[in-house]
Amino acid sequence: MDVHNKWTDLPKAPSLKNLTEGRFGELKDRQHAAVQDLTKAHIQSFDQAVTDGLSRVVQAIPPLEFKYKNDRISLSFVEATIHSPSVGKGSICKELKVFPAECRGRRCSYKGKLVADVSWSVNGHPKGIIKQSLGHVPIMVKSKLCNLYNMSPKELVEHHEEAEEMGGYFIVNGIEKVIRMLIMPRRNYPIAMCRPKWKNRGQGYTQYGISMRCVKEEHTAINMNLHYLENGMVMVNFIYHKELFFLPLGFALKALVDFSDFQIYKELIKGREDNSFHKACASEMLRVVVEEGCTTRSKVLSYLGKRFRVKMNLPEWYTNEQCATYLLDECICIHLKSEVEKFYLLCLMTRKLFTFAKQECMEENCDSIMCQEVLTPGQLYLMFLKERMAAWLVSVKLSIDKRGSKLVSSWSSDNMMRIFNTGSDQSKAFEYLLATGNLNSKTGLGMLQNTGLCVVADKLNFIRYLSHFRCVHRGAAFAKMRTTSVRKLLPESWGFLCPVHTPDGEPCGLMNHMTASCEIVASSLPTTSLPALLCSLGMTPVDGSPGQAFSDCYPVVLDGAFVGWVEADLAPAVVSSLRRFKVQREKRIPPWTEIVLVPITGKASLYPGLFLFTTPCRMMRPVHNLALGQQELIGTFEQLYVNVGILEDEVEAGVTTHQEHFPHSMLSVVANFIPYSDHNQSPRNMYQCQMGKREENSESRQNIYSLPFPSDRLYIYLFSVPVN
Repeated sequence: MDVHNKWTDLPKAPSLKNLTEGRFGELKDRQHAAVQDLTKAHIQSFDQAVTDGLSRVVQAIPPLEFKYKNDRISLSFVEATIHSPSVGKGSICKELKVFPAECRGRRCSYKGKLVADVSWSVNGHPKGIIKQSLGHVPIMVKSKLCNLYNMSPKELVEHHEEAEEMGGYFIVNGIEKVIRMLIMPRRNYPIAMCRPKWKNRGQGYTQYGISMRCVKEEHTAINMNLHYLENGMVMVNFIYHKELFFLPLGFALKALVDFSDFQIYKELIKGREDNSFHKACASEMLRVVVEEGCTTRSKVLSYLGKRFRVKMNLPEWYTNEQCATYLLDECICIHLKSEVEKFYLLCLMTRKLFTFAKQECMEENCDSIMCQEVLTPGQLYLMFLKERMAAWLVSVKLSIDKRGSKLVSSWSSDNMMRIFNTGSDQSKAFEYLLATGNLNSKTGLGMLQNTGLCVVADKLNFIRYLSHFRCVHRGAAFAKMRTTSVRKLLPESWGFLCPVHTPDGEPCGLMNHMTASCEIVASSLPTTSLPALLCSLGMTPVDGSPGQAFSDCYPVVLDGAFVGWVEADLAPAVVSSLRRFKVQREKRIPPWTEIVLVPITGKASLYPGLFLFTTPCRMMRPVHNLALGQQELIGTFEQLYVNVGILEDEVEAGVTTHQEHFPHSMLSVVANFIPYSDHNQSPRNMYQCQMGKREENSESRQNIYSLPFPSDRLYIYLFSVPVN
């Protein structure tokens, strides 16, 4: 993620140098950086998906094991590569590379070959690795895999592209398609929710629950809920292959760790040791497990595996314990790798659920941007790619079952290559997704919708075109709701979502646009060194005992993992040190880290804790840190607990911690085009954002207004690009 001080070096006044310098109209050596930044969120997410993300997908796909006759076959991916678009082998041509202009003219798709190394074994004996083509997948224009990558304006024009080509879209059947960025719940964060419809899920269910959208490193997502029952019990709810399952919390806790019942009980009541009702509920949850005869972890795993294996497509030789372990890995807190980490997180969520059910903390607003992130094109692309690669393994298994007697006389590499060639081609699945915007998935990918995911990048004019890449949509499901709460402009969105750039009519408030300075995190760095750093700053590990009572300590959560406790008196100093390390690039803390300290207020406010986020797909924006005198990126949740001033006279010593780089940081790129927007009524700015996108221009890039006599004190920046 680019965090240089580009927003601090803006010109102080408008300039007419493009009209006065002698080289006006000549092709520059480099493209205009401000124009290229418009599609950066799309391109960076795709680059991350096809490089680091693809390698993680290969590691995350479990081996497919099955039995054919008397042999046990195992298939697994070792490595996968996506190649740049090129002509097929055997073609006679001067240039092997395929460029976007050719695909537009020929009405074909701009795609590259997906090649994977598949390892196969028989009865546990490795037989080798076969390099196999899985089909062609679409390539985003101007990404690292695109043949236009890093071209100069002169080279772009030679390949029949615009000198300021931005990219960020796919070409399917000659049509430019953009994957919409959608608003999703913040990943790996437990959200306290109150839903009256949850009462209909069974006898004794209440409207109180804790919801978490768990997302792995390769962006595989699953929604998990904890439900509070009238008798004080807690049920874990998860979705597996679009089916809803419920599991008593006691079974989940005992299946994860080999702790005694007393250890589990002590962990559940931390911070609420004086609450007799909570202690009785914790005892009852564990008593239910014992009454089923599950006194040890192995018995609990066997109990769960026996009941869930009918829903899992696992080999018949798997034991019940292996089936239960697979269930816990794929459905319970999937973003955590260690079962001990899952145990401690479930205990933290349970404590938060009881606090919320007793009205000791407030409900978190799912419509607030603090509880949201963005589904980027690269994330959707990677999730769908993982599912299709797993489906290819299943298609090979079906081919062996159907044609195995004809093709397999002996288990040789040549015979196996013939079988691999009968596997399903992934080209049509991706083209269908981009051409129609409809998601055809067996698992649902943790999405809230399966239609309207892609739109045509129409070039009615440049303003309409760039709006596609800065737009974030709330989701198609919310457009049918009669309530207006999802459309409200909340103060938390200041600086992240533009308050005036939204359509009028049905999509009003649902289709928003990011501000000019808002960026989306695409990169991810390992955070294995952060727990040790936190301990050096005074944090107590999760299995330790702090110097004060647990009720006087903050839980520390790092990317959805409960890592320890920090005393309330020490927490502000820890946050200050972390923020200094973040701004000054020290201690390996990523600059896009979000540091949130939710304070203990003694009232029913947000659940207190120290939350650290380094995950991708979050919205961040630059502000000026007054204490350190440097630029800092802050997130949507973090902004609630920092004091940001706009103008110099608003800065109050000891209170204001940050300051905006410029007063109009709340506006989007299109809204910044409006001259003297602060002299307009707010609806007029909204109308102008839409009217600017409806003007048909013969040129692809023009300004809205022509100012023959510009004022010498123009308080709005007109970001314009000269038409060559």
